[in-house]
Amino acid sequence: MQIQFLTSILDCSASEWDALWPLAYPFTKHAFLAALETSGSTTAETGWQPAHVLVRQNGQVVAVMPLYQKSHSYGEYVFDWSWADACQRAGIQYYPKLLCAIPFTPATGPRLGFIASLTTAQKQEAVQTIEQAVQEKLEQLGGSGFHCLFPSAKERPLFSNEKYAQRQGCQFHWFNANFESFDDFLSTFNSRKRKNIKRERQKVVAQGLCFNMRLAAELNSDDWKSFYLLYQRTYFKRSGHQGYLTADFFQQLAKALPQQVLLCSAHKHNLDSPMVAGALYLRDSSTLYGRYWGTQEDLDGLHFETCYYQGIDYAIKEKLQRFDPGAQGEHKIQRGFTPVKTCSYHWLKIPELHNAVKHFVVEEQQHNNAYCEDGRRYLPFKEGCNVVSSEKLLENF
Repeated sequence: MQIQFLTSILDCSASEWDALWPLAYPFTKHAFLAALETSGSTTAETGWQPAHVLVRQNGQVVAVMPLYQKSHSYGEYVFDWSWADACQRAGIQYYPKLLCAIPFTPATGPRLGFIASLTTAQKQEAVQTIEQAVQEKLEQLGGSGFHCLFPSAKERPLFSNEKYAQRQGCQFHWFNANFESFDDFLSTFNSRKRKNIKRERQKVVAQGLCFNMRLAAELNSDDWKSFYLLYQRTYFKRSGHQGYLTADFFQQLAKALPQQVLLCSAHKHNLDSPMVAGALYLRDSSTLYGRYWGTQEDLDGLHFETCYYQGIDYAIKEKLQRFDPGAQGEHKIQRGFTPVKTCSYHWLKIPELHNAVKHFVVEEQQHNNAYCEDGRRYLPFKEGCNVVSSEKLLENF
C-alpha cells in the first residue's frame, strides 16, 4: 500500500473520494470539505492546512482519511490547551500537530473511508500504513503528535488502546422513540418539566415569532446573506471575533448539498418579515445535526426554540432517529437531550508526554463517567420512559 498526502481536497476527484464513504453522513463528503477549503475557512493561514491521506493499492484508492496540519487548537471541541501549555513550560514544541477531524464540527461519525471490498484485516493494514506515514510526516514537520476526534463506534476497534490514549467526552443528544408529534414527545416528561417546556414555547409565540425550516434548495442568496450577518453578530458578541466560517462557505455548502443543508429562520409576525434569527442544520438519513446560529435580538426563549425545539419538530416529522445539536450545554438535559459519551484518540511522539496524557485521560474518564451518570439523573422523563441506555444507542453511530 502506498500513501499520498494531499495539500488540497481538490487534488482528489469527488467521485473517487465519496465512493469510499458509503453513508449519507454529510461532513466527510468531498463537497463539504471543499467548501471549507475554497471559501478560505481551512487554509494554512487559518491554521487548518489540509493534509488529507490517500492510500493506494495497485494504483487504486482503497482508503482515505481527512487530515489537517494544525498550528493551534481552535475549532476542535476536544480541548488540549493544557497539554500545549505544559509543553511550552517544558520547552517542548507542541505545534504543529496532525489532526483527523472535521473542522468546527464536533459530530461523531466516520473518520476513515474504505473501498467496500476491503476485509477487516485489510482495513487494519491500511490503518497501520497510515499510522506509519503519519509518524514519518510528524518527524519531517517537527510536530508533537496525531489526534483523531469523534470517530464512529464501528471505527474504534481500529485504534489500538495500547498505542493511543483514549479520551472520553460528553454531549447531549435527542433520540426518537417513534414519536408522532412534539406533544407525544412531551408526554414522556413528568408534569412539572412538561409545563416548563410548554411555557417556554408559548412565550415565543406571545412575542409574535414564527419559524420556517427550509432545505437549502428552497433558499436564495439573500437568505444566506441575512443568516451570515446574524452568525457574525452573535459570534462576535460571544467571542470577540467574527467566526471561523466565511460567508462564501455557507453559500457554497447550500449549492453543494441542497437536500442535506437546512436553515431554520425566525421572523416577527409573518414569514415575509426580515429574519431576526437563524440556525443552520445538516441531515442524513437517520440524524439531524444542529450547527451554527445567530440572532439580531436576544428575545426570551428564541435560542431554545430556533436551535432545539424546531429541530425536534423536524426530526419527528422526518422520522429521524437522532438529533445531535452540538457540543456542551447542560441546559439541554431538562429539555430531553440524553448525556452520551464521545471519544477521541491521541498519540504523542515523545514517550514521557504520551504517558502523562494517558494518565490524565484515565483520571478524566472517571470524572466524565460520573458527570454523564449524574446528568442522566436530571432528565425530565417519567419513570420508565427512558429505558434505553445511551451506550446502547451510541452503538448505532
